[in-house]
Amino acid sequence: MQTITLLKNGLRELGLACSEEQVSAFMTCLSELKKWNRAYNLTALKTDEDIVVKHFLDSLLCLKAIPSGPLKLADAGAGAGFPGIPLKIVRPEIALTLIESSGKKAAFLRHISRLLKLDETDVLEQRLESLGKGYEHSFDVIVSRATFSTVDFLKMARPYVKENGRLILNKGPRFSEELKELEQAHREMVPAVEVMTVRLPVADVRRNLIVLSCKMKP
Repeated sequence: MQTITLLKNGLRELGLACSEEQVSAFMTCLSELKKWNRAYNLTALKTDEDIVVKHFLDSLLCLKAIPSGPLKLADAGAGAGFPGIPLKIVRPEIALTLIESSGKKAAFLRHISRLLKLDETDVLEQRLESLGKGYEHSFDVIVSRATFSTVDFLKMARPYVKENGRLILNKGPRFSEELKELEQAHREMVPAVEVMTVRLPVADVRRNLIVLSCKMKP
């Protein structure tokens, strides 16, 4: 199957009606990621199929937990731009902040953001826990894939999400163990937790979106 057909089929399974311009942006991202990967080893995934399915389509699963309309979203531990870049391509009204401490990966994020002309996209070359007071309560949503444990993510990300904002993690099958750890570690401050089990398009794989709805202490 051609790569572009695989991508379009996956987008269709997700219920996303993307323009040819958006599809082209994904294909440009694929080409640039492979080019940079040869020099900088940005991702362990090498084939077109793996990148389309396990990076692009997997990233877009987060849309099921992200509110509609304009909002400020941060991708913590963005790596080579996942899930943030695919989310921005599909939801251009989102103001995106990519947080990545690796200099090589941050350089790629700046490059691809300029190349794709992604407006309202910032790259912060630092660690999530080091953002500081200037970013407190700044974001409506903070997302991450498997970069952090749920306990660590809540501890580090909570200061930077707005009241009634959301923290979203994309997890594999062992998520229930992390939720038990979360309850034990933060009994007095555990936010409302929702787990959304979703199917990864064109793959017989289930992902689990852990959605933490945060309210500030009175």
